[in-house]
Amino acid sequence: MKRFILTIVAATAALWAAAFTTDTVLVETKHLETPMKVTVTAPDIAAWQGVELPTIYLLNGYGGDYRSWSKMVPAVGNFADQYGVLIVMPDGRDSWYFDSPVNPKVKMESFFVKDLVPYIDSHYPTAKDASQRAITGLSMGGHGGLYLGTRHPEIWGNIGSMSGGVNFIPFEKKWKIAEALGDYKTNPTVWEQHTVINMVDKMKANGQNIIFDCGSEDFFAKVNSDLHQKLLDAKVPHDYISRPGKHNWKYWANSILYQTLFFSNNFKAAKSK
Repeated sequence: MKRFILTIVAATAALWAAAFTTDTVLVETKHLETPMKVTVTAPDIAAWQGVELPTIYLLNGYGGDYRSWSKMVPAVGNFADQYGVLIVMPDGRDSWYFDSPVNPKVKMESFFVKDLVPYIDSHYPTAKDASQRAITGLSMGGHGGLYLGTRHPEIWGNIGSMSGGVNFIPFEKKWKIAEALGDYKTNPTVWEQHTVINMVDKMKANGQNIIFDCGSEDFFAKVNSDLHQKLLDAKVPHDYISRPGKHNWKYWANSILYQTLFFSNNFKAAKSK
């Protein structure tokens, strides 16, 4: 009898693990030098038949790519099944997720808005309302989640960041930021315009659902704390979490649990209105 029960448990676990599907798609674009590979994880279609799926755009950090999240945190597939969401993981290509004002071959914001979101909405059964889309990411992708989301509230009603470089000006010599924006000393205004911490007024006007967090031992801890204080001063509603943790996958694997639940709750709340 014991062996039978264990067999049932194992079979159930295998079915659960296999329920979601993960594919790599190729999205054509004229805004980047080459088409982009994107990992898309969808929930069990049978379980969510006829449902328009909310979508979470999940961004990688500097040095990562479209495979990073699914490889390092395989549980994101279970989130797709558990919450009935589509999870889209593009390739940040070390771009910091904006249209470079100095490199016309890197227009990542344009790619997201004009190519990626339309592709996903035309190839998957997604809910098309901004209230049913979220965007977040880690490190460079955390900056990207808040930057893209804040600039495009018509697309994303829910925005987030995990250990995000929400103010990269103190790090002007790192992570190819100068290659994307030009030298800070000769282009300070451009840098100021592209860093998330200077977008608080627009965040207030947008009225989006905002969540971000950072480990207390992270080198981005101060800039995240500064953003939190600016949002408090401006009376912008948001969820901010600071807990013990470093700039690593152990922290992000935990962080995505909180953020997925946050987004899912807001998807449901918007539907019930």
